[in-house]
Amino acid sequence: MNARGVAADRHIPVLRDRIVELLAPALSRPGAVYVDGTLGMGGHAEAVLRHCPEARLVGIDRDREALALAAERLAAYAERTTFVHAVYDEVPRSLADLGLPQADAILFDLGVSSLQLDEPDRGFSYSQDAPLDMRMDQSAGLTAAQVLNTYSAADLEGVLRDFGEERFARRIAAAIVRERELEPFTTSGRLVELLKHVVPAASQKSGGHPGKRTFQALRIEVNAELSVWARALPGAIDLLPVGGRVAVLSYHSLEDRITKRVLAQGARSSAPAGLPVELPEHAPYLRQLTRGAEEAGAQEQAANPRSASVRLRAAERIRQTSPR
Repeated sequence: MNARGVAADRHIPVLRDRIVELLAPALSRPGAVYVDGTLGMGGHAEAVLRHCPEARLVGIDRDREALALAAERLAAYAERTTFVHAVYDEVPRSLADLGLPQADAILFDLGVSSLQLDEPDRGFSYSQDAPLDMRMDQSAGLTAAQVLNTYSAADLEGVLRDFGEERFARRIAAAIVRERELEPFTTSGRLVELLKHVVPAASQKSGGHPGKRTFQALRIEVNAELSVWARALPGAIDLLPVGGRVAVLSYHSLEDRITKRVLAQGARSSAPAGLPVELPEHAPYLRQLTRGAEEAGAQEQAANPRSASVRLRAAERIRQTSPR
C-alpha cells in the first residue's frame, strides 16, 4: 500500500454517477473499450468497471504515482485493465500500440488531480510552502521555478494573462523579474508572499486568494495543458465508432471553451450556406448529450468542494467521417 494512503480514501470522483450514466450505453457489448485519458487515482474507472462488467479499461496518465495508486485501487479488475504512462493527446498512439482500433467510451477529467493538490512536494497548491515543481510528469519538462527564473518579463506577462486571466499580469511579471535578480525562486511560499504584496488589497477581497490565477497559469504553462487538450479531444473523437461516447470534465473556462468549440463543431452541419441539399458528408457527426455544460449539484459541492467549478460536456458519435 502507498505510504500516503489508498486511493479510495484520498479521492472523491466528481460527478461519478453522471459519468457512468453517460458512458455505460456505449460499453454494453463484450470487450467494449473504455479509455480513461486522465486516470488519476481511478475513481471514475472503478465506478465504470463495476457498472459495466463487459468493458475493459485502458487507463492513461502522465503521472506515474497516479498510475500506481490506480492499479492498487483497481486490483479486483486486473483481468480487464491496462495502464499506460502517457499524456492524454497520446491516446490514439497508446491504443494503436495495444492493437486496439477504436474506443467505445472515453473520459477526460482535466486539470490538476486530487493526488497532485494534496501532496505538498508537488508544488501545485498555494496554501502550502513547497518546491515550485508543478509537473504532472515529474520525469520530464520545465518546472514552475524554471519558468519563473528564466522567462522574460514579456513572456511571463503573457503566461499570466493568457492562462491565468490575471488582470495584474504586467505588474506581477515585473515584480518576479525584479525579485529573482536578488534570489531565484525555489518555493511556493515566497511567490505567494510576493503576490500578496503586488495584487491590490481590494482585488484580493473580491477575487479570492491572490495566488489562484498565477498558480493556474504556471501549471498550465509547465504542462502545456491547453495545447495538449486542443489536440487530444479531436484525436479522441476520431477513435469513436458510431454509438461511441466521450465525456469531459473541465474546471476552468479556458479548457471548457476548447471542449465546447470542438463538440459544437461536430454537432452542426458543415454544409456551405445556400446549398439547397445537405450532402451526407456535411451532416453532423456528433450528438451532444448535455445541454450546455452541466454542473455539480449543491449537495455534491458541499461534500466535495473541488466539484464547485466543474463543467461537464458529453457527446455521442452518430456518423463515421473517415474509413477505419
